[in-house]
Amino acid sequence: MSFLALLFTATGILCAGFALLYFVARAVNNYGIVDVAWSYAFAALAAFYAVGASGWPVRRALIATMVCLWSIRLGTHLLRRVAGHHPVEDGRYRQLRKDWAGNFPSKMFGFFQLQALSIIGLGIPFVLIAQNSHAQVHPFEIAGVILWLVALTGETVADRQLKAFSRNAAHRGQVCQVGLWRSSRHPNYFFEWLTWVAFFVFALASPWGWLAVISPLSILFLLLRVTGIPMTEKQSIRSRGDAYLRYQQTTSAFVPWIRKPPTP
Repeated sequence: MSFLALLFTATGILCAGFALLYFVARAVNNYGIVDVAWSYAFAALAAFYAVGASGWPVRRALIATMVCLWSIRLGTHLLRRVAGHHPVEDGRYRQLRKDWAGNFPSKMFGFFQLQALSIIGLGIPFVLIAQNSHAQVHPFEIAGVILWLVALTGETVADRQLKAFSRNAAHRGQVCQVGLWRSSRHPNYFFEWLTWVAFFVFALASPWGWLAVISPLSILFLLLRVTGIPMTEKQSIRSRGDAYLRYQQTTSAFVPWIRKPPTP
C-alpha cells in the first residue's frame, strides 16, 4: 500500500474503533479505559504498517517489534491500574466530568476521536520507517534501538517503584520519593517521552524521516502543558496537599536531576 493509503485506512479504522470504545466506556461508566486503548492501539498500528507497507522486511519487523513491546507493556500496566480501581474512575476524568458538565457526552465523544487522531499523528515515524526499502541497517537505527532500550527500562523501573510504594498501606497519603521518583516527580513521563525520541532517531535513517520529530515534540507538549504533568499534579495536590507542594519545591518536574533544598 502507498503512504497515503496506509494513513487513510488506519485513520478510518481507529476513528471507528474509538467511537465504539466511547459507548463501551459509557456503558461501564469509566472513561479511563481510553488510556488503555490508546496505549494498545500503537501495537496494532505498527503491526498494520509492517504488514501493509513495502519497505525492507527486516526493518518492518524490527520497528513493529519495538513498538509492540513498548505498547503492550504500557497498555497492560494501565489496564491493571484501571481495572484495579474500577468502578472508581481516574481523577482526571472525574475532573473532566465537572469541567464539561454542561455538554459532557458530546465533548467526551470528541475527546475519544482526538485520541484516535493523535495515534495516527504520533505514528508517523512507524509508517515512514516501514516504507523504507533500503536493505541495510543504518547507524541512526542502531542508536534508536539503544535509546529505546534505555527508555523502556527506565519507564518499567519507574512504574514498578511507584507500584511497590503504593502497595504499602503505611504509605497511604504519602508522596513516593524512592528510586527514580527521588530525582524526578514524573520519571515515568520522562522515559515515555524518551521512547518517542528513540523512534524519531530511528526514523532519521528513512526518507523524510525528519518529519518524525512531530512525535517527541507533540508528546513533550502534551506531557508538560496539557494532559500529563498539569492534570496529574493538580490531582496530587488535591489528594496529598502540603506534602506534594513540598515535593514540588525540591524535585525536578520532568528530567531526573539533583534535588534542591526545601524552602524555609
